[in-house]
Amino acid sequence: MKAIVLCAGYATRLGELTKNMPKPLLRVRNQTLLDLLVDNLQEIDAIDEIVIVSNAKFFKNFKDWAKTRESNAPIVVLNDGSTSNDNRLGAIGDIKFAMKERKIDDEIMVLAGDNWFDFKLADFYAQYLKNGKKNMVLGSKTNDLTILRSHGVAILDENGKVLEMEEKPQQPRGNFAVGPFYIYNKQATRMIDEYLASGNSKDAPGNLPSWLSQKTDVYAWDVSPKHRIDIGTKEVYDNIDNLIKSLQMFDRGL
Repeated sequence: MKAIVLCAGYATRLGELTKNMPKPLLRVRNQTLLDLLVDNLQEIDAIDEIVIVSNAKFFKNFKDWAKTRESNAPIVVLNDGSTSNDNRLGAIGDIKFAMKERKIDDEIMVLAGDNWFDFKLADFYAQYLKNGKKNMVLGSKTNDLTILRSHGVAILDENGKVLEMEEKPQQPRGNFAVGPFYIYNKQATRMIDEYLASGNSKDAPGNLPSWLSQKTDVYAWDVSPKHRIDIGTKEVYDNIDNLIKSLQMFDRGL
């Protein structure tokens, strides 16, 4: 299995924080977000390559980071050639770019490089195996409309199979918010060309499992009671320690 880590965004909403530093290399609790992710990937023996997809602006930042990063699996940093939000390839465009550049014909785990989380990706992979290597998405239930409107929202059956999924709906019909962590089997990776050739969006990564769910099996793993924080604004980043503490206190019933 190959891990493809999407790091080609510009995070303009974070202002000066990400003017000269990509969001995945911002530090939370003495560790970069990308190191948190790679530490988790290290626990999955099946992953034999980690592919970081950067844009042209931050390519050197990631290359410099990779030089000092120890890893069981080789880390490859790719430059997708984009220079701004106006000419970016989009998340699914970057997945295809990475597969083409690395000649990937394998199972893939696709992950955003800019989230804080406290679950184990090894558990996500274990669920993939338990489900017979069916395609997987990851998320949790919420009734917060702000969260639902900024995520993929899936409707699941009693076994966790995705019946429908809509990316960033203004009127959500379900309450399972899907985060940017996915596992695709080899059959699904070979369907990405069909997805793109049909004129579907190259942008938000949740569009791909939404399309796949109507053509093949996609299952969801509910990470509750674990947590994930999408650091989308400077305010969230500035208060990240307090947010984590409040989640942990809530878990302990304090």
